[in-house]
Amino acid sequence: CEGRYQAHYLLSKVTVLHRHKRSWVWNQFFVLEEYTGNEPLYVGKLHSDVDKGDGKVKYVLSGEGATSIFTIDENTGDIHATKRLDREAQAYYTLQAQAVDRLTNLPVEPRSEFVVKVQDINDNEPKFLDGPYLAGVPEMSPLGTMVVQVAATDADDPTYGNSARVVYSIIHGQPYFSVEPKTGVIRTALPNMDRETRDQYVLVIQAKDMVGQMGGLSGTTSVTVTLTDVNDNPPRFTHKSYQYTVLESLPVQSVVARIKAADADIGSNAEMDYRIMDGDGPGMFNITTDENTQEGVIILLKPLDFETKSSFSLRIEATNRNIDSNFLSLGPFSDTTSVKVTVEDVNEPPVFSTPLSKMSVSEDAKVGTSIGRVSAHDPDTSNSGIRYSIDRNTDLERFFNVDALSGVISTAKPLDREANSVHNLTIFAIESQDPMEIGKGIALITVLDINDNAPVFAIDYETLLCENAMPGQVIQTISAVDKDEPLSGHRFYFALAAPVAGNLNFTLRDNKDNTASILTKRGGFRRREQPVYRLPVLIVDSGSPALSSTNTLSVRVCDCDSDGVALSCGAVAYTSTGLSTGALLAILGCIITLLVMVLLIVTMRRRRKEPLILEEERDIRENIVRYDDEGGGEEDTEAFDMVTLRNLNVIRDPNVRRDVTPDTPTFFHYPTASRPSYKSLPDNVVFREFIWERLKDADVDPSAPPYDSLQTYAFEGSGSVAESLSSLESLSTDSDQNYDYLSNWGPRFKKLADLYGNSDGTSVFS
Repeated sequence: CEGRYQAHYLLSKVTVLHRHKRSWVWNQFFVLEEYTGNEPLYVGKLHSDVDKGDGKVKYVLSGEGATSIFTIDENTGDIHATKRLDREAQAYYTLQAQAVDRLTNLPVEPRSEFVVKVQDINDNEPKFLDGPYLAGVPEMSPLGTMVVQVAATDADDPTYGNSARVVYSIIHGQPYFSVEPKTGVIRTALPNMDRETRDQYVLVIQAKDMVGQMGGLSGTTSVTVTLTDVNDNPPRFTHKSYQYTVLESLPVQSVVARIKAADADIGSNAEMDYRIMDGDGPGMFNITTDENTQEGVIILLKPLDFETKSSFSLRIEATNRNIDSNFLSLGPFSDTTSVKVTVEDVNEPPVFSTPLSKMSVSEDAKVGTSIGRVSAHDPDTSNSGIRYSIDRNTDLERFFNVDALSGVISTAKPLDREANSVHNLTIFAIESQDPMEIGKGIALITVLDINDNAPVFAIDYETLLCENAMPGQVIQTISAVDKDEPLSGHRFYFALAAPVAGNLNFTLRDNKDNTASILTKRGGFRRREQPVYRLPVLIVDSGSPALSSTNTLSVRVCDCDSDGVALSCGAVAYTSTGLSTGALLAILGCIITLLVMVLLIVTMRRRRKEPLILEEERDIRENIVRYDDEGGGEEDTEAFDMVTLRNLNVIRDPNVRRDVTPDTPTFFHYPTASRPSYKSLPDNVVFREFIWERLKDADVDPSAPPYDSLQTYAFEGSGSVAESLSSLESLSTDSDQNYDYLSNWGPRFKKLADLYGNSDGTSVFS
């Protein structure tokens, strides 16, 4: 076999061991990418020595891109590329070639693979896939400090030529920064860059292929470099002294002033602490740091008083909290300033010399007795005069008075220690020039005890005496109480009152411990003879002067068992002949029947209707009654009597109580000239004048009781557009209805007949 090569392909026949075998042998095909010609690009030629040129051999191409990208002339074996190829999309194609007999379609050469490789050209520029970049570097960094590393990629073939070999350069950002051409590392190009001068730089970095030679492609990216802060600036006060003014009424813990030391640094490097180095008024002020604004906040710790001290001078120091030792050479990271606080005067309320004045007074002190004195003064420089008064909410019963000018407190009523032993008074001190300025003080008045209460039995004793009691037996132990409280304690003395001191039944023994025992003098007591004994016991206290009282002890004689337990006590009924149980029940039933009848009579008397037209001699104050229904018929006992309001010409007596109904007229006498003529006035005026007359009576009556018992009269105006709906005025209307027949219905309808059956115009309502 002899093979020959055509356009990069070698077709050969090899004979081994007398066996004939044909095969395809060729080198790799190369196709230039991005071919832009109008004709298909010639790739190569396939040829077999079996092909004699007579058209019997047909060439077939299969594999990647066969027929779509690559075509073969089946007669000549020429291969062409019909489309533009992109190495970055696909770098090579694997194809299969075969020669077959055109007539029988049988292969005359075995199928074999070959590769078409796309040859690279420089058609891709470098790209920064991670751009744009953000980076930071501390300010004041030394020269050559690394900032960030950038990297560009080139899609061209790095193994063929220089199409993918990139170098870096800085287009914008000099002279502050530089970039290493091969590595893309960006470094500082100037030392000691100051963030406070400029804190941000935008660099433009270029990457160029073909090793940067002319004709290479390039790409750019931006790098934003931020200078981060370091503590290289100490705090400094903008002024060497500050002055503030506050009112002396400023509350404690209030903010007096805010000062701030300027620091060009930011964040933690600008944090600072303030302190008061020295100043007058120690303990008056404190200073803290506002963490949000880094201001020094001066706070008041004690109350201000313009009259005592009108100004304060402070020396304040501000120091950085986080100091960087690398920058200590720049100077001390602290600063000082002076602060002057001026206190302004305000009109303050009076101040008592003693906020709590303790006083004492005997409970038998006479009215007007001086107890003590309170004193207050105006703390202002004006030194205004003071007037004193008592807060009556703390002295509702007005037991005390205070002299408005001197402040002397005295009694205004008799005191009773047993009712109230301590009085807590609030005293007002009011400036004469400005009554709105009021100071408050406390006067604590203790009422001292005197012996003005006699001792009495501690409890109501129930003393039982057995009929079989023996002589000398203790039947009761008594004690006493006294509302007084002597300093030395109580000491009571007991004795039987003189009328019974020598009785033959009982005796009293004083136990000398504020108790006494009642003992029997004899035995053989009998209920039938005397069921109850009453012993007057005299109790004397140890006061000066001593007071005494006689208390009666009731001793009931009881029938007792053998153990001395009372079975029945009190009187025993005696009858010559006993009553049976039936008789007792009959008597009890009669009593109950009588009680029921009495109750019925009382009830019916109360239900009797009073006459509508009241007698003139009755007190007209009781004649205005409630009317809340529209005709109750015969049971209507609360009808409104208009005549009462018109019948005012009665005698008035000022000496009768107004909270009870007098038996005779008890009103004041009015002069005839001043008394209004009510009969000539309209109804609305009548009512109004009547109410005003009653009010005048109450105001001038010296005997009016001190409680709310006067009658109340309401006036509801002069009338309604709809007029009255009450049947009381029906007689004054023109009605054709005749009610005379009501007089024939009997006494139960008499009052109704008087109201409606009388048509002669003589009614009280006419």
